[in-house]
Amino acid sequence: MQIIDTIEAFFARQPAILLWGLGGVVALLTVAAAISAVLSLINRTRDYSELRQRIASWWVMIALLAGALLLGWQATTLLFVVISFIALREFLSVAPTRKEDRLIILAAYLSIPVSYAFIALDEYPIFLVIVPVYAFLLTPFLMAAFGQTRNYLSRVAMFHWGMMTCVYNLGYAAFLMRVPDIEAPAGAAGLVLMLLVATEFNDVAQYVWGKTLGKHKIVPTVSPNKTWEGFLGGWASTAALIWFAGPYLTPLSGWGLAIMALCLPVAGFAGDVTMSAIKRDIGIKDTSHLIPGHGGLLDRVDSLTFTAPLYFHLLAFFAVKHF
Repeated sequence: MQIIDTIEAFFARQPAILLWGLGGVVALLTVAAAISAVLSLINRTRDYSELRQRIASWWVMIALLAGALLLGWQATTLLFVVISFIALREFLSVAPTRKEDRLIILAAYLSIPVSYAFIALDEYPIFLVIVPVYAFLLTPFLMAAFGQTRNYLSRVAMFHWGMMTCVYNLGYAAFLMRVPDIEAPAGAAGLVLMLLVATEFNDVAQYVWGKTLGKHKIVPTVSPNKTWEGFLGGWASTAALIWFAGPYLTPLSGWGLAIMALCLPVAGFAGDVTMSAIKRDIGIKDTSHLIPGHGGLLDRVDSLTFTAPLYFHLLAFFAVKHF
């Protein structure tokens, strides 16, 4: 009985809008699972195992995310530390590194605790420059100090790109949790929920629209399956989601909300295409097989590496005064 009372008290402390938002995500996953089951019964000749794997993986990912958001900024920051570590590990495992790069690789991994330490300390000015400025300066110096001059510029850019996308850009999602709850209708967790739902919904919507109506390829040399119909359908669907859900989860309204709705889906598409170009250059399809049905973690968060900083800065410009 005491356990039940504790659980009830825990949920009673959460913003009602946040719980409704998480409930909506669970409802969508339930519908998707039901559709998958019905499709398997209707068409037994087609294999829907990958779709079931994708949905099962989404249940695990949503459970981890929901738990972190409900527990607060400490748990969410820790979750993103793990996400950044796995994403950077996947990136460095497929990037053309060499044995003599071991110390540079170690320095890249050290950017994770350093960067997230300033998130934990709520030191935005230092977080803002620690990777884009100081890691940018330190990485080429270390390579020069170790006498590594072969393919120097391309390798410096490779390491800096990995730290920027996998550590710095993803860190913006965690830093949103440091926003005082009073500055958002559903608290800081609502801001993160809106970002993640909009980003992932955009990926799914573009895929569905592309599969349903896609005929005209948009970037055939980079990602042959992406079409104008998929991009525009996903953009319109995600913009509508942000426009209608934004006032409940974010402090945005009017022009600020409209700009967010228009720009965020484009940023998500850009992140997806950019990572596709990197994988095509390396000659791989997925960065790993960590998540059944999805590939690697970096495959799952590629759009987020572009949407997180844009979302953060638009919020800071139009509504949130904390930063």
